[in-house]
Amino acid sequence: MDRLQSMQIFARVVEMHSFSRAAESLSLPPSRVTRVVKELEAFLGVRLLQRTTRHISLTPDGTLYYDHCRRLLAEIEVVEASFPGSAGRPRGRLRVDMTLSLARLVVFPAIKDFQARFPDVELTLSVSDRTVELVQEGIDCVIRAGTPEDSPTLVAKRIGAFDWVTCASPEYLAQHGVPKSLKDLDNHQAVGYLSTRTTRTLDWHFVVEGEDRFVRMRERLIVNDTDAYVACAVQGLGLIRAGSYMVLPELISGRLRRVLAEVPAPACPLSVLYPKNRHLSPTVRAFVDWVSGVVQEAEAGWRIDAVKAFTGAVR
Repeated sequence: MDRLQSMQIFARVVEMHSFSRAAESLSLPPSRVTRVVKELEAFLGVRLLQRTTRHISLTPDGTLYYDHCRRLLAEIEVVEASFPGSAGRPRGRLRVDMTLSLARLVVFPAIKDFQARFPDVELTLSVSDRTVELVQEGIDCVIRAGTPEDSPTLVAKRIGAFDWVTCASPEYLAQHGVPKSLKDLDNHQAVGYLSTRTTRTLDWHFVVEGEDRFVRMRERLIVNDTDAYVACAVQGLGLIRAGSYMVLPELISGRLRRVLAEVPAPACPLSVLYPKNRHLSPTVRAFVDWVSGVVQEAEAGWRIDAVKAFTGAVR
């Protein structure tokens, strides 16, 4: 039995949650994958996987063995990448998680460039706003907005930032009036955005005379999707406070108008987070460097578009 290959096959079965999908991704017959896992269990003398007709799950021994497999395979990849030749090129599977709005508006429009630069990388992009357990879920890195918390297991690299914009539709402002100060927000309603990470709607953070001010808005409608959040504002259902890159098209078109432009708010950083290993694999490093460039280029565009859009702010 080739133990290294057995580890690779076992890890792929766990990550794909399926023997057949693992076999397909490895270009192996399903019978070969099944046999290898059975031989590995016999060699170790433990059951690694619980199998049913529709589901597989790790046993406690399987969880321990999988964690060791991932670490050993990652170390082997790092050693191979330290030498010249094909091993040092970005290649293999890469799983990345990010918010839907960032994926749709920034990353997806540029993804062909990544594929052209790194043809040997099989990229899986998942979109969510939840807390992700990178190692347990087999995710290589995530992109998140906000100031990352200190973590003993994760590295956070800032790749950009965006401004918060308070805005509403012209119809809403005509009906309810234009807020001129934070106090005026008491007479307005907002569309709430439910964070799946905190399971509560977000407060609005401003800075007044150097002091942080957090405003809790009255909300009659709450959503947990960024596209729906902006769409609700366009429909005149309330004020929203969103990232500049999310609402610039609507501000430029006039479907939304900015308010409280003179009340500053701290910029929101964008960071990519990945496991704190001594070495970063060539594939993850390639993506981190690439997406940093994409976000920085987008930032330049946001500033240009902001000049056009924010001249239409309501005062």
